[in-house]
Amino acid sequence: MLLTLFGGYALVLTMLFVFQNRLLFFPSSTLEADPAARGMTFEDATFETDDGERLHGWWIPSRKPRATLLFFHGNAGNISHRLDLVEIFRSLGLNVFLFDYRGYGRSTGKPSEDGLYRDAAAAWRYLTETRGLIPDEIVVFGRSLGGGPATWLATRERPRALILGSTFTSIPDVAAKQYPYLPVRLLARNRFDNRARLAGIHAPVLVIHSRDDALIPFEHGTKLFEAAPEPKAFLEIEGAHNNGYAVTGPRYAGGIDAFLTTHVGPKP
Repeated sequence: MLLTLFGGYALVLTMLFVFQNRLLFFPSSTLEADPAARGMTFEDATFETDDGERLHGWWIPSRKPRATLLFFHGNAGNISHRLDLVEIFRSLGLNVFLFDYRGYGRSTGKPSEDGLYRDAAAAWRYLTETRGLIPDEIVVFGRSLGGGPATWLATRERPRALILGSTFTSIPDVAAKQYPYLPVRLLARNRFDNRARLAGIHAPVLVIHSRDDALIPFEHGTKLFEAAPEPKAFLEIEGAHNNGYAVTGPRYAGGIDAFLTTHVGPKP
Protein backbone atom coordinates (compact mmCIF):
# COMPACT_ATOMS: atom_id res chain seq x y z
CA MET A 1 0.00 0.00 0.00
CA LEU A 2 2.83 2.38 0.84
CA LEU A 3 4.47 1.69 -2.49
CA THR A 4 1.16 2.35 -4.26
CA LEU A 5 0.69 5.64 -2.42
CA PHE A 6 4.25 6.69 -3.11
CA GLY A 7 3.88 5.78 -6.79
CA GLY A 8 0.66 7.77 -7.07
CA TYR A 9 2.26 10.76 -5.37
CA ALA A 10 5.28 10.56 -7.69
CA LEU A 11 2.94 10.39 -10.69
CA VAL A 12 1.12 13.54 -9.54
CA LEU A 13 4.44 15.35 -9.16
CA THR A 14 5.58 14.24 -12.60
CA MET A 15 2.34 15.36 -14.25
CA LEU A 16 2.47 18.70 -12.44
CA PHE A 17 6.02 19.30 -13.65
CA VAL A 18 5.42 18.21 -17.24
CA PHE A 19 1.99 19.74 -17.83
CA GLN A 20 2.18 22.90 -15.73
CA ASN A 21 1.86 25.17 -18.77
CA ARG A 22 -1.58 23.65 -19.36
CA LEU A 23 -2.51 24.51 -15.78
CA LEU A 24 -1.44 28.12 -16.23
CA PHE A 25 -2.36 29.18 -19.77
CA PHE A 26 -5.92 28.89 -21.10
CA PRO A 27 -5.92 30.51 -24.54
CA SER A 28 -8.91 30.87 -26.84
CA SER A 29 -8.42 31.26 -30.58
CA THR A 30 -11.90 32.66 -31.35
CA LEU A 31 -12.33 36.45 -31.28
CA GLU A 32 -15.91 37.01 -30.17
CA ALA A 33 -16.07 40.73 -30.98
CA ASP A 34 -13.89 43.68 -31.93
CA PRO A 35 -13.76 47.33 -30.78
CA ALA A 36 -16.06 48.40 -33.61
CA ALA A 37 -18.85 46.48 -31.86
CA ARG A 38 -18.53 49.04 -29.05
CA GLY A 39 -18.34 52.00 -31.41
CA MET A 40 -14.56 52.36 -31.16
CA THR A 41 -12.28 53.06 -34.12
CA PHE A 42 -9.37 50.61 -34.26
CA GLU A 43 -6.63 49.19 -36.43
CA ASP A 44 -5.52 45.56 -36.61
CA ALA A 45 -1.83 45.25 -35.78
CA THR A 46 0.42 42.33 -36.70
CA PHE A 47 4.02 42.26 -35.55
CA GLU A 48 6.80 39.73 -35.08
CA THR A 49 8.77 38.51 -32.08
CA ASP A 50 12.52 37.95 -32.10
CA ASP A 51 11.95 34.19 -32.34
CA GLY A 52 9.66 34.42 -35.34
CA GLU A 53 6.13 34.31 -33.91
CA ARG A 54 3.42 36.53 -35.42
CA LEU A 55 1.34 38.39 -32.86
CA HIS A 56 -2.00 40.11 -33.37
CA GLY A 57 -3.34 43.12 -31.53
CA TRP A 58 -5.56 46.18 -31.72
CA TRP A 59 -4.49 49.82 -31.82
CA ILE A 60 -7.41 51.87 -30.47
CA PRO A 61 -6.70 55.62 -30.66
CA SER A 62 -8.16 58.34 -28.48
CA ARG A 63 -9.15 61.66 -29.99
CA LYS A 64 -7.05 63.66 -27.49
CA PRO A 65 -4.74 61.22 -25.71
CA ARG A 66 -2.75 62.05 -22.62
CA ALA A 67 -0.78 58.79 -23.00
CA THR A 68 -0.86 55.34 -24.59
CA LEU A 69 -1.76 52.32 -22.49
CA LEU A 70 0.04 49.07 -23.30
CA PHE A 71 -2.23 46.39 -21.84
CA PHE A 72 -1.19 42.85 -20.87
CA HIS A 73 -4.21 40.63 -20.27
CA GLY A 74 -4.70 37.60 -18.04
CA ASN A 75 -4.20 33.89 -18.61
CA ALA A 76 -7.54 32.96 -20.21
CA GLY A 77 -9.45 33.92 -23.36
CA ASN A 78 -8.05 36.60 -25.67
CA ILE A 79 -8.22 40.34 -26.36
CA SER A 80 -11.88 40.19 -27.42
CA HIS A 81 -12.80 39.45 -23.79
CA ARG A 82 -11.25 42.73 -22.57
CA LEU A 83 -13.48 45.28 -24.32
CA ASP A 84 -15.20 46.39 -21.09
CA LEU A 85 -11.81 47.42 -19.73
CA VAL A 86 -10.84 49.07 -23.02
CA GLU A 87 -13.92 51.30 -22.77
CA ILE A 88 -12.83 52.38 -19.29
CA PHE A 89 -9.32 53.16 -20.49
CA ARG A 90 -10.64 55.14 -23.46
CA SER A 91 -12.84 57.18 -21.11
CA LEU A 92 -9.65 58.21 -19.30
CA GLY A 93 -8.18 59.81 -22.42
CA LEU A 94 -5.81 57.01 -23.40
CA ASN A 95 -4.80 55.40 -26.64
CA VAL A 96 -5.02 51.66 -25.99
CA PHE A 97 -2.81 48.96 -27.47
CA LEU A 98 -3.70 45.42 -26.46
CA PHE A 99 -2.51 42.24 -28.10
CA ASP A 100 -2.66 38.48 -27.73
CA TYR A 101 0.28 36.50 -26.46
CA ARG A 102 1.58 33.64 -28.58
CA GLY A 103 -1.05 30.92 -28.81
CA TYR A 104 -3.91 33.27 -27.96
CA GLY A 105 -6.41 34.68 -30.45
CA ARG A 106 -4.81 35.08 -33.88
CA SER A 107 -1.23 34.97 -32.56
CA THR A 108 0.96 32.02 -33.51
CA GLY A 109 2.95 29.75 -31.23
CA LYS A 110 2.46 28.26 -27.76
CA PRO A 111 2.54 30.27 -24.52
CA SER A 112 5.36 30.00 -21.99
CA GLU A 113 6.98 32.33 -19.49
CA ASP A 114 9.95 33.09 -21.72
CA GLY A 115 7.63 33.41 -24.70
CA LEU A 116 5.46 36.01 -22.97
CA TYR A 117 8.58 38.06 -22.22
CA ARG A 118 9.53 37.95 -25.89
CA ASP A 119 5.97 39.00 -26.74
CA ALA A 120 6.21 41.95 -24.34
CA ALA A 121 9.45 43.10 -25.95
CA ALA A 122 7.87 42.83 -29.41
CA ALA A 123 4.85 44.88 -28.32
CA TRP A 124 7.16 47.58 -26.97
CA ARG A 125 9.06 47.64 -30.26
CA TYR A 126 5.77 47.98 -32.12
CA LEU A 127 4.83 51.05 -30.11
CA THR A 128 8.25 52.72 -30.10
CA GLU A 129 9.44 51.78 -33.61
CA THR A 130 6.34 51.22 -35.74
CA ARG A 131 4.16 53.82 -33.98
CA GLY A 132 7.05 56.13 -33.15
CA LEU A 133 6.10 56.68 -29.51
CA ILE A 134 8.67 57.66 -26.93
CA PRO A 135 8.80 55.68 -23.64
CA ASP A 136 7.57 58.69 -21.67
CA GLU A 137 4.27 58.45 -23.57
CA ILE A 138 3.58 54.83 -22.60
CA VAL A 139 1.81 53.54 -19.48
CA VAL A 140 2.15 49.77 -18.95
CA PHE A 141 -0.81 47.92 -17.40
CA GLY A 142 -0.57 44.27 -16.40
CA ARG A 143 -3.68 42.51 -15.14
CA SER A 144 -3.49 39.15 -13.32
CA LEU A 145 -1.01 36.99 -15.29
CA GLY A 146 -0.27 40.08 -17.38
CA GLY A 147 1.58 41.50 -14.41
CA GLY A 148 4.41 39.08 -15.25
CA PRO A 149 5.32 40.45 -18.69
CA ALA A 150 4.45 43.96 -17.49
CA THR A 151 6.96 43.97 -14.62
CA TRP A 152 9.57 42.21 -16.77
CA LEU A 153 9.22 44.91 -19.43
CA ALA A 154 9.27 47.76 -16.91
CA THR A 155 12.65 46.60 -15.56
CA ARG A 156 14.15 46.77 -19.07
CA GLU A 157 12.48 49.87 -20.42
CA ARG A 158 11.40 53.15 -18.84
CA PRO A 159 7.64 53.59 -19.25
CA ARG A 160 5.87 56.66 -17.88
CA ALA A 161 4.08 54.52 -15.27
CA LEU A 162 3.22 50.94 -14.33
CA ILE A 163 -0.20 49.68 -13.20
CA LEU A 164 -0.69 46.20 -11.73
CA GLY A 165 -4.27 44.97 -11.40
CA SER A 166 -5.17 41.82 -9.42
CA THR A 167 -1.61 40.56 -9.85
CA PHE A 168 0.31 37.96 -7.84
CA THR A 169 3.72 38.16 -6.16
CA SER A 170 4.93 35.05 -8.02
CA ILE A 171 3.55 31.81 -9.46
CA PRO A 172 5.24 29.65 -6.77
CA ASP A 173 3.58 31.79 -4.08
CA VAL A 174 0.16 31.21 -5.64
CA ALA A 175 0.75 27.49 -6.20
CA ALA A 176 2.05 26.91 -2.66
CA LYS A 177 -1.22 28.27 -1.29
CA GLN A 178 -3.36 26.15 -3.61
CA TYR A 179 -1.33 22.93 -3.29
CA PRO A 180 0.18 22.96 0.23
CA TYR A 181 0.76 19.19 0.10
CA LEU A 182 3.03 19.40 -2.95
CA PRO A 183 6.62 20.78 -3.26
CA VAL A 184 5.49 23.27 -5.89
CA ARG A 185 8.32 25.73 -5.24
CA LEU A 186 10.78 23.09 -6.39
CA LEU A 187 8.65 21.99 -9.34
CA ALA A 188 7.65 25.38 -10.71
CA ARG A 189 9.17 26.09 -14.14
CA ASN A 190 7.02 29.21 -14.53
CA ARG A 191 7.89 31.81 -11.92
CA PHE A 192 6.80 35.31 -13.02
CA ASP A 193 8.50 36.80 -9.97
CA ASN A 194 6.75 40.17 -9.94
CA ARG A 195 7.57 41.05 -6.35
CA ALA A 196 11.32 40.62 -6.82
CA ARG A 197 11.32 42.73 -9.98
CA LEU A 198 9.60 45.76 -8.48
CA ALA A 199 12.78 47.01 -6.81
CA GLY A 200 14.32 47.45 -10.26
CA ILE A 201 11.50 49.53 -11.70
CA HIS A 202 12.01 53.28 -12.03
CA ALA A 203 8.48 54.44 -12.72
CA PRO A 204 5.45 55.38 -10.60
CA VAL A 205 3.49 52.25 -9.65
CA LEU A 206 -0.23 51.80 -9.01
CA VAL A 207 -1.35 48.50 -7.45
CA ILE A 208 -5.04 47.56 -7.72
CA HIS A 209 -6.52 44.69 -5.72
CA SER A 210 -9.72 43.48 -4.05
CA ARG A 211 -10.16 41.89 -0.63
CA ASP A 212 -12.82 39.70 -2.26
CA ASP A 213 -10.35 38.16 -4.74
CA ALA A 214 -10.36 34.42 -3.98
CA LEU A 215 -8.03 33.51 -6.87
CA ILE A 216 -5.19 35.93 -6.08
CA PRO A 217 -5.57 36.84 -2.38
CA PHE A 218 -5.44 40.47 -1.26
CA GLU A 219 -2.09 39.92 0.48
CA HIS A 220 -0.44 39.56 -2.92
CA GLY A 221 -1.48 43.13 -3.75
CA THR A 222 -0.26 44.52 -0.43
CA LYS A 223 3.09 42.74 -0.76
CA LEU A 224 3.55 44.10 -4.27
CA PHE A 225 2.77 47.57 -2.98
CA GLU A 226 5.29 47.19 -0.15
CA ALA A 227 7.97 46.05 -2.59
CA ALA A 228 7.41 48.90 -5.06
CA PRO A 229 9.64 51.98 -4.78
CA GLU A 230 8.19 55.45 -4.43
CA PRO A 231 6.23 57.04 -5.96
CA LYS A 232 3.45 54.51 -5.61
CA ALA A 233 -0.26 54.26 -4.86
CA PHE A 234 -2.73 51.55 -3.88
CA LEU A 235 -6.33 51.31 -5.11
CA GLU A 236 -8.49 48.92 -3.11
CA ILE A 237 -11.51 47.71 -5.07
CA GLU A 238 -14.42 45.33 -4.45
CA GLY A 239 -15.54 42.22 -6.30
CA ALA A 240 -14.08 38.92 -7.41
CA HIS A 241 -10.94 38.41 -9.45
CA ASN A 242 -12.59 38.87 -12.83
CA ASN A 243 -15.28 41.47 -12.10
CA GLY A 244 -13.71 43.90 -9.67
CA TYR A 245 -13.75 46.78 -12.14
CA ALA A 246 -17.50 46.28 -12.73
CA VAL A 247 -18.45 45.80 -9.07
CA THR A 248 -16.38 48.80 -7.96
CA GLY A 249 -17.93 50.98 -10.66
CA PRO A 250 -16.88 54.62 -11.14
CA ARG A 251 -14.37 54.46 -8.28
CA TYR A 252 -12.26 52.05 -10.35
CA ALA A 253 -11.85 54.52 -13.20
CA GLY A 254 -11.59 57.39 -10.74
CA GLY A 255 -8.67 55.79 -8.90
CA ILE A 256 -6.76 55.20 -12.12
CA ASP A 257 -7.56 58.72 -13.28
CA ALA A 258 -6.21 60.21 -10.05
CA PHE A 259 -2.97 58.25 -10.44
CA LEU A 260 -2.59 59.30 -14.07
CA THR A 261 -3.36 62.93 -13.27
CA THR A 262 -0.54 62.95 -10.71
CA HIS A 263 2.07 61.13 -12.78
CA VAL A 264 1.07 61.67 -16.43
CA GLY A 265 -1.10 64.76 -16.51
CA PRO A 266 -4.81 65.62 -16.54
CA LYS A 267 -7.21 64.26 -19.11
CA PRO A 268 -7.41 66.68 -22.08
